[in-house]
Amino acid sequence: MQKEQKIGIMGGTFDPIHVGHLILGETAYEQFGLEKVLFLPAGNPPHKKNRRGRATDEQRVEMVARAISDNPHFELSLVEMNEDGYTYTFRTLERLNEEYPENEYYFIIGADSLFNFETWKEPERICAAARIVVATRDHTMDEKIVAEMTRLSKKYGGSFLKLDSLNIDVSSQMLRSWIEEERTIKYYVPNRVIDYIYENRIYR
Repeated sequence: MQKEQKIGIMGGTFDPIHVGHLILGETAYEQFGLEKVLFLPAGNPPHKKNRRGRATDEQRVEMVARAISDNPHFELSLVEMNEDGYTYTFRTLERLNEEYPENEYYFIIGADSLFNFETWKEPERICAAARIVVATRDHTMDEKIVAEMTRLSKKYGGSFLKLDSLNIDVSSQMLRSWIEEERTIKYYVPNRVIDYIYENRIYR
């Protein structure tokens, strides 16, 4: 069956969402001719169980909504928010394919996730449900990324695609510690998200 629409997926805890996330989404939209990019805040990710001192689910959703509000091809999806128990990527992707069989999904991950991919739950089912778009991060050498993409493609029968994006060396963890230290996060996070963080004293 011919797939009609190419849809990007940016998953993450987005705690908080920052310019790195937005640039990856926009670059994938351009490079792969996507119809839109869905931003999926993770409800209860199994690899991030200790979430003390973090934003609530509602706050993370609101920050994503504010960050993407001025981009017509970015869309908020709460598909992972209402899950009971832990949210697993393979389940989310299979559910989206079931509900929207006309779509072809492009799942965007960072290089750090690429090198942890085999520790994810059901990696072969993730590969069956979406193409995997890999962004560089943490100054990882291109050759290493390409070699790992090739190896995983063969092992799981997947389609791994390299995203030609700038290496934006910023992380949510770093930004949380800056807020705690009362350092500025201006230009790292959209202004309307910064306002929301300070109004609600998140990460303080």
